[in-house]
Amino acid sequence: MSGKLSKLEQYRFPAFVAAAFFVCDVGAQTVVPEVRPPAESSIPAGPRGSAIQEGRKLMNETHQRLPKNVGNGLNCTNCHLAGGATANASPWVGIWGVFPEYRSRSGKLISLQERINDCFERSMNGKPLPYTSTEMTNILAYMQWLSTGVPTGVSVTGRGFGAIDQKLEADANHGKQVYADKCASCHGADGSGMKNGEHGYAFPPLWGADSFNDGAGMARTYTAAAFVKHNMPLGQGGTLTDQEAVDVSAFFTHQPRPVYQGKSHDWPLGDKPKDARS
Repeated sequence: MSGKLSKLEQYRFPAFVAAAFFVCDVGAQTVVPEVRPPAESSIPAGPRGSAIQEGRKLMNETHQRLPKNVGNGLNCTNCHLAGGATANASPWVGIWGVFPEYRSRSGKLISLQERINDCFERSMNGKPLPYTSTEMTNILAYMQWLSTGVPTGVSVTGRGFGAIDQKLEADANHGKQVYADKCASCHGADGSGMKNGEHGYAFPPLWGADSFNDGAGMARTYTAAAFVKHNMPLGQGGTLTDQEAVDVSAFFTHQPRPVYQGKSHDWPLGDKPKDARS
């Protein structure tokens, strides 16, 4: 065996865990921690440990386990790769300690629960979880455990989707060719993904009824391009140029997809980014 995760495993399961985070002071400066999930052995016995394990399952198998809240065929870990433990794939490592946080899309300070439900309503094209539900509690327990060792208020290196040159003009026609060459073998020529039996998709649909809606962050050209640049093709992140990533994202993000009815309330303070959907 090569010791590497298959493409399917990278989508569905947490990465092999490493040592706990390190944070050290050098004079008055703090070394920003990297995305390193805590050791599996650190999950405690008892109710908290069970909640952590259940939260992880909900993130990896969202479509299957939360059918009343998911309106498409996606799992949370289709974007938050390797169980939310991959740098530049919007990791959940450290996320526990940075919320409440100001979000320009909301125009206010929001809680971690609100941010999670944003994803359920947009990326999952579904319905929010009650804040006091067992499912929300388990998801929070998992994110808290992943954030072990990260100081409160500190964002890890690799938070979000990474950098992309937003000065580049997108060429969706060229992006269509990039998609055919680099993406279609997994996501399908028609963007419909690759089914995984009865339990959703081995490779997620990038457009159509089973994909994210147009209010999701991934429906924005440059947000999607940053994710693509650093993570796609799966297992070959960093092989596309910024221009290729921008072009292919301009192509697939503007294919037909569900409409999010609440977009008119986004960016209420008028700082709407140029790639936001209207």
